[in-house]
Amino acid sequence: MSDARVSEWTQLGELDEPAGFLKVRGRRYRYPDGNEDVWDILVGGSTVAVVALTGDEQVVLARQYRPGPGRVLLELPGGNAGGDEPVEVAAARELLEETGYEAATLEVVMRTFLSSYASHRRHAVLARGCRKVAEPRLDDAEFIETVLMPVGAFVRHVLSGQMTDTDAAFAGLAAAGYLKPAV
Repeated sequence: MSDARVSEWTQLGELDEPAGFLKVRGRRYRYPDGNEDVWDILVGGSTVAVVALTGDEQVVLARQYRPGPGRVLLELPGGNAGGDEPVEVAAARELLEETGYEAATLEVVMRTFLSSYASHRRHAVLARGCRKVAEPRLDDAEFIETVLMPVGAFVRHVLSGQMTDTDAAFAGLAAAGYLKPAV
């Protein structure tokens, strides 16, 4: 059953400067050859993406509109860690808020940067033994439908290129033992 609130957003315009959700800073550098240039850097704190597995090998996903790709995608639950909030606490909070699921265990399985032009630290968190304990508590700008997907179908979904955070998804799948290393 599909949630009617989860659909395409209507774009009303576009600005040439940041709207405040992401902080962009220009950093001036001097290269080894003495030339100088300014680079745009996305500045931010820690984020989490949760690979949430139920006891019957289902992956808990968040179906939602993503403004960058401009479409509704099946995504990993996740979001920002607030201030000094530990990553595992942020992962548990985001999973519960976005899906209503709670994990028996949480493990940080990957740490990386958002990109080479960002200071954001991203964390993949493997959540095992997930079970539904509440209804989602969404923020005003969140329109999310919780979807369960068997692990095998999720691997195919990750490979399809129809989601963001694929690196976090692969890290969680590998840590859970669902991916075999190449020989």
